[in-house]
Amino acid sequence: MPDIRLSSAQGKWILLTTVLGSSMAMLDSTVVNVALPRIGHDLNANLATLQWTVNAYMLTLAGLILLGGSLGDLYGRRRIFVLGVVWFASASLLCGLAPDSTVLVVARALQGVGGALLTPGSLALIQASFHPDDRGRAVGLWSGFGGIGAAIGPFLGGWLVSGPGWRWVFLLNVPVALVCAPIAVRHVPESTGETAAAGRGAMPGKGRAHRRFDVLGAALGAVSLALVTYALIEARSGSVAVALTAIAGVGAAVAFVYVEKHVPDPMMPLDIFSSRQFTAVNLVTLCVYAAFGGFFFLTALQLQVVAGYSPLRAGTALLPTTVLMLLFSARSGALADRIGPRIPLTVGPLLCAGAMLLMLRVGKGADYVTDVLPALLVMGAGMVTLVAPLTATVLASVDTSRAGLASGINNAAARAAGLIAVAALPLLAGMGPEAYRSADAFDAAFRRAMPICAAVLVAGAILAFATVRRPGPECSRPECRTHGSVTTPPLEPDREVGPEGQVGAEGSA
Repeated sequence: MPDIRLSSAQGKWILLTTVLGSSMAMLDSTVVNVALPRIGHDLNANLATLQWTVNAYMLTLAGLILLGGSLGDLYGRRRIFVLGVVWFASASLLCGLAPDSTVLVVARALQGVGGALLTPGSLALIQASFHPDDRGRAVGLWSGFGGIGAAIGPFLGGWLVSGPGWRWVFLLNVPVALVCAPIAVRHVPESTGETAAAGRGAMPGKGRAHRRFDVLGAALGAVSLALVTYALIEARSGSVAVALTAIAGVGAAVAFVYVEKHVPDPMMPLDIFSSRQFTAVNLVTLCVYAAFGGFFFLTALQLQVVAGYSPLRAGTALLPTTVLMLLFSARSGALADRIGPRIPLTVGPLLCAGAMLLMLRVGKGADYVTDVLPALLVMGAGMVTLVAPLTATVLASVDTSRAGLASGINNAAARAAGLIAVAALPLLAGMGPEAYRSADAFDAAFRRAMPICAAVLVAGAILAFATVRRPGPECSRPECRTHGSVTTPPLEPDREVGPEGQVGAEGSA
């Protein structure tokens, strides 16, 4: 039974290293968008390369994040977390030193692998280390500090790009890792799935540590996403090779479903989708986070290419959305507890859709207070309304012992949706390879893209209204109540019902 108290010196060190590790991955999901115009200019990259700069990271992170938690269960959560931190920092160094766009894209994909190792591991360490009485508060602090990191990400990215240069967006991860990894090695106790099971009184050998890895499933999922993403980004060429790539991507997706249905220990057990509520909420998640992914990718470019904002000003402009989420997400969750998730999951996407239509006011010489801020405030209100209820509904739609798995699937679905949106939206909006170099061309495409994003959100709202019902009492309140990420829902811990009926925590998502 873990017995480290949050008030102890060791407890504070554990919280610090897990916050530092997860913040590295979270920051890189937000700061890079602000740096894209400068990256494109310095490396002479076209729009497709900028899409890959974002998508290479999301591709490996979305495809491997479920597997990352399982690796920690078998080989040791601290070991895999430290490996993820070192891997992420090494890939970040390669990003910062990249001589050309090809090296940058490859390095970004390697960053995503590191993120998949450390993101679930940071939460798993908290679950496996702290005394049960302190565990909920530790998770809340981890979530809150991570939200603050997400909030300052665009501002920090803008400051770095405007000052030392875009390469420091990546190089900054190296000193953070040099602090994080030694603290983890010195102060964080090692744990595995078997030790967690033994702490709950299970027989030796009955923990999750003896599960086999679904390597084939993870590979097929990542390959499918990669092939479909490539086909969407390169579809403008209309070549036979692109069409064959798209077909191969669909074939890999079908093979992934087949493997998950037949392997003994699947990465994503398909029977979890027997819950109609879980399936419905994940479909809503796909709609919502596809729109968010496309919106934040294009808005960071619109503010700089068309409105003429500096990287620092563009990054600062995006702060209101995440600040609103930090301040009010817990209250939104409490409201959803009282009235049920159906109305918040319907109203929230509609507010966000309205915000995207308000962004049509942002053009050349746009004034921040009258043109940009109203849209971002409405966007923040919509995200506050829907994110906490969405997470709570995901957790409540499955058995408590599968809460971490459900959260991991929902988180991966959101990342995959953003990945596909960044690949597909420029194509649907008619953006040419050099569109971001021309204010007029990019502005015209942006005005076609925002209604598409709004329509996807409206579809999500309709789906939520038609399918979401009040969940049961189990897991109705997520532990990660404070959340500031605009690209993914929060990642929640595994929970199991203990011998006295209390809900406990097990490990990684």
